[in-house]
Amino acid sequence: MKLIRSTTILAIRHKGEVVIAGDGQVSLGQTVIKHNARKVRRLYHDKVITGFAGSTADAFTLYDRLEEKLEQFNGNLMRSSVELAKDWRTDKMLRRLEAMMIAVDKKSSLLLSGSGDVIESDNGILAIGSGGSFAQAAATALIAHSDLDAESIAREAMTIAGSICVYTNHSLIVEKV
Repeated sequence: MKLIRSTTILAIRHKGEVVIAGDGQVSLGQTVIKHNARKVRRLYHDKVITGFAGSTADAFTLYDRLEEKLEQFNGNLMRSSVELAKDWRTDKMLRRLEAMMIAVDKKSSLLLSGSGDVIESDNGILAIGSGGSFAQAAATALIAHSDLDAESIAREAMTIAGSICVYTNHSLIVEKV
């Protein structure tokens, strides 16, 4: 999988809750040009939450395509994601998209990539973007060593990632299923 820089998106499934958190920083090269971008969005009648890392225009294309698939398959996130991944790999235009996405609903937490990946986490934690590994490590430790709920873990893990990764800030959007 290609490393997408310039953001951090974290999904946590813990204690019956599902949360996606994303930072708001937009960077162009080494310059921060926006501090409060919204990289976390709700789809399909607010039942699916998504977060993206990568090119904004490419991410909006993926949001639109996933929304179409969700409508086509009556909100079945797993089926919609697999069908989107197939299209992403075979469609000449989609194949060039420079983005990754995490999508969650009450049943599934999925990471989607342009290489055809539809990955479901073993431990309920998914992360993408340049600060993703920092957020994922922090969330893993917090789940193992605290009694915090999913949203609190996501906020704390994103704060840690924002303190380490120069492409991640502390302006967070957090959405819960």
